[in-house]
Order: sequence, then C-alpha cells, then structure tokens
Amino acid sequence: MRRVMVMNSKGGSGKTTIATNLAAYYASRGHGTVLYDYDPQASSSTWLKARRQQPGVAHIEGHEAYHQSLGSVTRSWLLRVPTGTDRIVLDTPSGVRGQDMADLVKRVDTIIIPVQPSPVDIRAASDFIRDLLLIGKVRSYPVRVAVVANRVRKRTLGFRLLQRFLQSLNIPFVALLRDTQNYVQAAEYGLGVHELNTRTIDVDLKSWRPLLDWIEREPETERAQMVRRVAMPRA
Repeated sequence: MRRVMVMNSKGGSGKTTIATNLAAYYASRGHGTVLYDYDPQASSSTWLKARRQQPGVAHIEGHEAYHQSLGSVTRSWLLRVPTGTDRIVLDTPSGVRGQDMADLVKRVDTIIIPVQPSPVDIRAASDFIRDLLLIGKVRSYPVRVAVVANRVRKRTLGFRLLQRFLQSLNIPFVALLRDTQNYVQAAEYGLGVHELNTRTIDVDLKSWRPLLDWIEREPETERAQMVRRVAMPRA
C-alpha cells in the first residue's frame, strides 16, 4: 500500500490539485483508492462530489477527515479503509505546524511538497521544509520527501528563482507541472488530467510521469537512503 501526503503550510500552492489528480490517476489505473481531505475548506471533498456525477469514472472513496482534530485521529483509524485499498492520498490544510505536522508525518510513507514560482512561495517553502525536518521529524520515520514545481511558466523570473531554490535542496525535485487550463477543466468535473480527452493533454501526461515513477519506486533500502540524504536548505 502507498500512503501519499501532499503538504505545504502555504495556502494556494496547489495541494488539492496534486492530491486529486494523484487519486484520479490511481483509481483510473484500477487501484483501490481513498482520498483523505484534512482541509476544512473541503476542496477535495467538493471535487469528489462533482466526480460522483460523472458516469463511468473509476470510484474513489472519500473521507472528510477535517471533521476530526488531528490529535485524536489514530493510525488505526487511518488504516480502517475498505478492503482492496492499495493507494491512500492525503490532502492537507495550509498552516499545519507543530504536533499536527508530526502526527500527519507518522501516517504516511511519501510526502509531496508543491511549490509555485514566486518569491513569497519560495520563502514559505523554505520555512516549511525546515519545520518539516525539525518539527515533523521526517528523519525519524521511513518517509520519502520530494518537491514538485507547480503552476510553472517557463522563461519567467519566477521560474528562474524557483530553479535556484530547487538546486539548493538535498530533497529530490521530481516534477515540473505547467500552468494550464487543463487542470481547471478537470477539477470542474471531478476528473484528473489523465482522464481528459483534449489535444493538449500529452504535455501534461509527460510532466506527471517522473512524479508517478518516483512515488512507486522501490525498494525499502532506497527509502532508507532517502531519509539519510534529506537535509535542510542551504542558507
């Protein structure tokens, strides 16, 4: 089973977009998929409601986890999922810090951090990664962490700043997702971009491939090596 959490304390980084597209991809490939929505804004839950109106799409089980405080949600509750589930995706709220962050980290084996190409987002991501390593205690658990550049437009100053930031990390940078209306269209109908049928979708499918491959990578020894390599961003 894979338990993937999309996390960044900065609001508007695109956590829900990545979480819902991951869930849609896994479900459309025949995986038993559960999407946990920890964000009180309920964006993932709203997306799931739209999805249930679409005929013929793969089923995704949804849990509105924001109804329960993080401190009272036990690991056994998280693992109480339908028989046949082999992919769990967690969409988290902005502003997660302290013990709430540490509690969530213990429940997953993979963390994806989306970062947008702007000075504000880059500074916030740097602070968040520091907190994740120190407070979230990523080094203490067999958790793999990677960064995804989100809503990117190349040949912009923001993208050049983001490139420099990503090069300063010892955390893997695994994918670059472009800024496109395909995600807006997919979200409207509760779909993932992998489920769209448009002429421009090939570019986006190719950009997702490195992220999907990285999440599925084995073995456990690789995961242990990743924990040892994780380090704070350079000053």
